[in-house]
Amino acid sequence: MWAIRRSSSSLKKQGFISRSSRISCMMNKVTGRYSEGNSEGISNEISDQYLSFRGFCKTAHGSSKLFLGWQKNFFSLVGTKSSSEIDSNLDDEFSELMGPTVTKGMLEKNVEAELCKDDVDGEDVEMPHDKLELSDSESDARQGESLRENVPMELLKAITAAPVLSLDRVMDEWIENGNDLTRTEITFIRIYLRRRHMYKRALQLFEWLELKRQLIFTDKDYASHVDLIAKVHGIHKAETYVERVPKSFRSEVVYLSLLANCAYKGYMKKSEEIFNKMRNLGFPLTSSVCSHLLLLYKKDKTKIVDVLLLMKKENVKPTDIIYQKLIDAKGQSNDIAGMEQIIETMKAEGMEPKMYAKSIIAKHYIFGGLVGKAENVLKQMKGEIEENHMVCRHLIALYANLKKVDDVRRIWQLCEPNARIIDCMTAIEAFGKLHKIEEAEAVFDKMSKEGKHLTSKHYYPLLCIYASHKMLAKGKDLVKRMSESGCPIGPLTWDGLIRLYIKAGEVEKADTILQKVAHVTCLKPKFTSYVAVMEEYAKRGDVHDTEKIFYKMRQAGYVCRIHQFQCLIQAYINAKAPCYGIVDRMKADNVFPNRVLENMLLQSDPFKKTLLTC
Repeated sequence: MWAIRRSSSSLKKQGFISRSSRISCMMNKVTGRYSEGNSEGISNEISDQYLSFRGFCKTAHGSSKLFLGWQKNFFSLVGTKSSSEIDSNLDDEFSELMGPTVTKGMLEKNVEAELCKDDVDGEDVEMPHDKLELSDSESDARQGESLRENVPMELLKAITAAPVLSLDRVMDEWIENGNDLTRTEITFIRIYLRRRHMYKRALQLFEWLELKRQLIFTDKDYASHVDLIAKVHGIHKAETYVERVPKSFRSEVVYLSLLANCAYKGYMKKSEEIFNKMRNLGFPLTSSVCSHLLLLYKKDKTKIVDVLLLMKKENVKPTDIIYQKLIDAKGQSNDIAGMEQIIETMKAEGMEPKMYAKSIIAKHYIFGGLVGKAENVLKQMKGEIEENHMVCRHLIALYANLKKVDDVRRIWQLCEPNARIIDCMTAIEAFGKLHKIEEAEAVFDKMSKEGKHLTSKHYYPLLCIYASHKMLAKGKDLVKRMSESGCPIGPLTWDGLIRLYIKAGEVEKADTILQKVAHVTCLKPKFTSYVAVMEEYAKRGDVHDTEKIFYKMRQAGYVCRIHQFQCLIQAYINAKAPCYGIVDRMKADNVFPNRVLENMLLQSDPFKKTLLTC
């Protein structure tokens, strides 16, 4: 067990407080109410040698002003009618909405345009290109425009237009025609594909390069390959590939690629295993590793303390990214005072919050009800619009959260002349949140006219707006428009359509669509689609159909998590039916109840004593 909770006198004996009084002062204001609580629930996968207090608090050499204050108070922180009995006319309606049957060949060509979000073991995980890029990739991205002029555009067009399984043939033809392929060209193509989430296509390229020996691989190339395998095929396949990498190239950056993917997907045990392996191999602790650990433990305040103490012991200075994650962690725990202390410490270290950090600060001020402080941050961000075009989309989203229609319109007017597709999508979501449907539609029309190749992810925000406003007819028309335009329809569209029917009160139709797409196509529906239907059945107390969706999720390959069991138990509670054997089912799936689930289990316990039975 992680021995973290020591008295201040014990810490003084270890040499921390006397050497870092400013750290202690700040951290005493940032930690939370669980300092006297039980720590039995903490995972002990990471050995005491690395992330336990006992393993690294015997010496301390760091001088950062961040760590110790986190220790003291960061801790404050029975069935109804089956859905198969619905109107059979939905078959024709479904076929009309979906358009032509989606074949496997079509999906091979267009699947990456549809799947910009990946369902990973039951979690809907967004994987933007700038989240998991390795350190060298960030500088590569900045060089992207300068590299473009050195890349034959016909090759780039051929790579992006070809079906994924035909990429080898495209590359073979390029070489057979007497063309060269330089590292500069490969670097640009890699950046181009990754920034557009074309991970499967990028992986095919790397596999071809390695097979044909068209590139002399460095450790960074192997790391990029590992990263792409993890994104496309999962962590297990990526680990298997690492074992094939020549030992001389298994450097820190290769394992960091694995750790980054595991941490982002929330695989705690696997992340800790990789971290400990890196330590056993003698790799130094870096700010990048610590950043990924903080991402992994963003909801575990105790382990955040451990990471910070480890950073202190190893003399790892916090970067602006680490401060940004700590600010977000404090904001998510509703500790605004603690968040402000971190900001002050950051400034004392000579670092000013950047644009993205400011947007996080403003967001937490807004949801904390501190509108005045939020507006002050937004004024600072406005001054950066001319220097950084991306500020506009953050301001639009934040002003929408403040329900300030005029400010959203004003920022959109500034942004509109040079608006990119992502700016348009942000504006659509903002106007939808403010119930300005016509303005959201106007932005969508602008985007559809100027966008060359719209995919389902570009239609999705407007489809969600129609769903939330129960505009079933408009939603169905939008899906038909997608189909007629040749846009590939897949999990993201199905998710929007399912929500559309649920909001319209037609959960049985939503269920039918879910079951049809699960059987007709070779792509599984999104995790969130199953959950949306399951939640609606649970609200109705429809035990039969809630259990059915629970089973279908398992069939689709999604891991059972706490939320599925919460929905299932809620269905039994609402049906006032006994929930026999649920604890054993949870144990079988290695699911352990949190406080909310414990209360639900007490409610649904068929053997609980009542006043009548006493």
